[in-house]
Amino acid sequence: LGSVIAYFTSAKFLLYLGHALSTWGDRMWHFAVSVFLVELYGNSLLLTAVYGLVVAGSVLLLGALIGDWVDKNARLKVAQTSLVVQNSSVILCGVILMIIFLFKTQLLTLYHGWLLTLCYILVITIANIANLACTATAITIQRDWIVVVAGEDRSKLADMNATIRRIDQLTNILAPMAVGQIMTFGSPMIGCGFISGWNLMSMCVEYLLLWKVYQKTPTLAHKSTKVEASELKQLNVKKESDMKPAEGVQLIIEKDVTGFEPQQEKEVGCAARIAEPFITFRDGWVAYYNQPVFLAGMGLAFLYMTVLGFDCITTGYAYTQGLSGSVLSLLMGASAVTGIMGTVAFTWLRRKCGLIRTGLISGVAQFACLILCAISVFMPGSPMDLTVSPFADISARLFENEPLPTIASPEPEMIFATGMPNLLNGSIAPANSDPEMSPEPVPLISVSLLFAGVIAARVGLWSFDLTVTQLLQENVIESERGIINGVQNSMNYLLDLLHFIMVILAPNPEAFGLLVLISVSFVAMGHIMYFRFAQKSLGKQLFVCHTPDPKTAPDSSPPGNTSTV
Repeated sequence: LGSVIAYFTSAKFLLYLGHALSTWGDRMWHFAVSVFLVELYGNSLLLTAVYGLVVAGSVLLLGALIGDWVDKNARLKVAQTSLVVQNSSVILCGVILMIIFLFKTQLLTLYHGWLLTLCYILVITIANIANLACTATAITIQRDWIVVVAGEDRSKLADMNATIRRIDQLTNILAPMAVGQIMTFGSPMIGCGFISGWNLMSMCVEYLLLWKVYQKTPTLAHKSTKVEASELKQLNVKKESDMKPAEGVQLIIEKDVTGFEPQQEKEVGCAARIAEPFITFRDGWVAYYNQPVFLAGMGLAFLYMTVLGFDCITTGYAYTQGLSGSVLSLLMGASAVTGIMGTVAFTWLRRKCGLIRTGLISGVAQFACLILCAISVFMPGSPMDLTVSPFADISARLFENEPLPTIASPEPEMIFATGMPNLLNGSIAPANSDPEMSPEPVPLISVSLLFAGVIAARVGLWSFDLTVTQLLQENVIESERGIINGVQNSMNYLLDLLHFIMVILAPNPEAFGLLVLISVSFVAMGHIMYFRFAQKSLGKQLFVCHTPDPKTAPDSSPPGNTSTV
């Protein structure tokens, strides 16, 4: 009994509990805001597309700056500030959306509808601020606090990372289902009120949990930060293995500061402040490139350039092929189960083969499963037709003045079951849903192979994701964890943005098979990058599988890296 009580009051469990509350609120909000924007703008995807573009662009541009802010400030201050900003923004958004739902008719008549447009802009702006704060929270908790709580025990760090991912997998499925039921049997306004109330309650509990974790882990109070902004310039230079960063950098800073005259400082001050964000952005990306785990990080980012996941694109395509909302919900549940299996496989493989080899095995497993997706493109039932131009849909609308598609009043339970309406043909209904046309049923062998490959690949995907995450945690020095992980988030969003652009350029179902092949190619390129990283790190020992020391795990640190966990 004593050991059970000790576990439930430990810093590790409190961190899990706080993450579960935070992730549950995030998943509910991210799901609901897209549906709210579709509902508000006359069942059009315009606002949702603008929101997605703003979110991706903001993290891409500001990821390094957010990470730098995390590095320069005390851990507790960063965690609490980002928590309060994130939850307060969601609460404010919920209140504004409730007002819009209540008084939409009146807002449309005021100032020729400009007041309503202003409300839309305000909602997207505040929601974007919430997402940026969420990014800061993820960096500080999942990339920094968790490392400190685990201490020098890398096996404990691997177990904690895996548990965090299991929480993510469960909340990814359960949170949208919960809020979807509330919105289906209630109304969008009730959904807004519930999410706002949840975030208010969650913010108070999470704030208390963060304080408890901070008290139980004294080492969180000690953090090596950059004393002066000019010290960030040191990130541009590769660290030599025999260099003493603390003494060397401090001496250089003191010499530079004492060398300036007060008048020169005053003249340079204003220009330096304006240029500082741009310098931080540049230096952050250069520092990321100079990391020994750069190729591993790039390999992970390339996995975001894919349509082979359970986002609105793939589920919309499946709906055009005749799969129902209930079947898609079951498939999403199966993908969550295989994702959890991936976290279990990660911890087992790491103990048996070491961290770097775990990434190799995971990559091979993921790519082997995605071969099924590539084969599905050429199987009966696949709509792929290379004689149809991928740009035919766009060119027809541009040059033949065809109207842009709108979504035909979807049934709420369908949206809530699959996450988003179909983006591929501009209609929520599948292509064969017209009873008057009585088309022949589409063979399901192609779409079955596609989803079999996607679901099976989740085991390798999540094991690989955890591998790269821990490599970044172990091999990036403490004072750079924020900025490096901020740039990693930017890279992930960049490739994710490119995959949406790819779909926009080739939106017709006949081109989806081509998108699948391109996606498999990018996954292959990502794993080739990781293989190159592993080859450089392990050399001739690459294919020699052995059981490493769980605390030291020497094969997880690339040569030339002097950092410690």
